Amino acid sequence: MSDDTIRLATIGRIIRGRWRLLTVLAVVGALVGYGASLLFPPSFTASASVLLPGQWEERELLTQVDVATSSTVVDRAAAALGWAGVSGSELRDRVGAKAADGNIITVSGTADTPERAQRLTDQMVHQFVTFAARMAGESADPEAAARPEALRQTVVQTSRRITELAEAADPGRTVEGVQTRTELAKLRTALQEALNKLDQATPAANKANMVVMGPATRPAGEAPPTRTQLIAAGALLFFLLAVIGHLTAARRGHRLRAAPEIAAALGSTLLGTVDVPEERPARRPAGRGRWARIRALLDLDVRWDTPAPQTSGDEASRQLRYRRLCARLRDELPAPRRLLVVVPDGDEIAGRAAGQLAVEAGGAPSPSSSYRGCPVLRTVAVSVDRPMVPDRDDESGVLVVLSAGSWTASELTGIAEACADAQHEVVGIVLAGPVRARPTRSADRPRPAAAPVLAVADDATGGAA
Repeated sequence: MSDDTIRLATIGRIIRGRWRLLTVLAVVGALVGYGASLLFPPSFTASASVLLPGQWEERELLTQVDVATSSTVVDRAAAALGWAGVSGSELRDRVGAKAADGNIITVSGTADTPERAQRLTDQMVHQFVTFAARMAGESADPEAAARPEALRQTVVQTSRRITELAEAADPGRTVEGVQTRTELAKLRTALQEALNKLDQATPAANKANMVVMGPATRPAGEAPPTRTQLIAAGALLFFLLAVIGHLTAARRGHRLRAAPEIAAALGSTLLGTVDVPEERPARRPAGRGRWARIRALLDLDVRWDTPAPQTSGDEASRQLRYRRLCARLRDELPAPRRLLVVVPDGDEIAGRAAGQLAVEAGGAPSPSSSYRGCPVLRTVAVSVDRPMVPDRDDESGVLVVLSAGSWTASELTGIAEACADAQHEVVGIVLAGPVRARPTRSADRPRPAAAPVLAVADDATGGAA
């Protein structure tokens, strides 16, 4: 898992194997989100639009946005509202403005109730328009708006009078007449240019004539984040953190999966692999203590990071693997062919494989087990935390049966050292892997009775070769 690419199938295995833990963490996250919603009271946001007529550049619109949220406008709005305990500095964090397309400034206000949010927004818009008009000088001099139009009319009348004088002058008969007509033409041209400049300046002066596009609409719902959003965000956050934690732990894990690594840790050779039909995951016996019961309740005692089992052949093909392994043991071991089968404690797959191997070797009574000449097997379970192997009696060595991807190199090295301390030689390793059994069975050989997990073969039965 540490070198594998994270795929959706991996996340699916996490959800299937840890769904109880993920559910509990999601509920805890939802409670945390609910607690956060209690710390932040509900808020409501209302908005209103102000139209700025004329031609505006982007920088000018940004300037008007700053003016709409300036301290002067906010302080005047706070004074007009007269809310107890609410000053302009506090309102500054509750109001906002932004420029939209079409020379529109959108002003927004946030309060603890829809009514207060609507009043705050309307008051901000009113103070903004009033302040902008005052900056342009319209509120201080009401006659200023009529002055450009009167000046334009005077220029038009003067231009007409010049045209009349030019037509009444001597039509080019004398030098003085030509000069007079020329001077009048220049004067008319200058007045026309002044009139054009006045027309260009007039829209800029009229920019202060802002139009409020209706009162603020009373908000119908809370402003985000709402209580529901905080609860959902808390549940999702805790769920994702749990999944990421599982993935991180799996990628940083050091459990050995490759056969050469397992053989090197145990200091022996791999004799073969056997298949064990997959069954419903058996829950480990609940230990004593509160923590053990919690682990059992949250499925923490069930592995999730094991690879998906492959489809196996029929019963006959699986038993053929066991018979070939027994034959290999018979050919390689000296007499007396007695072996101590060591299974790591808690390895259910390896325990079932050891029990089936004992059946095939003749170490347990089975009417269907006709193969003879195999060593007598005595199976023991060894704890990986503090491994202890029985002292050597008349065994020819130790056969270690385990499943890949369940144990680290240090744990397997501890088992090998425990075997050496008991004067046992590890003669071989058998890897057991779970497979999905097909529903059909072989017709020529029925499936033998299931042997108990970690069954111990009686030394007096099963006869050696």
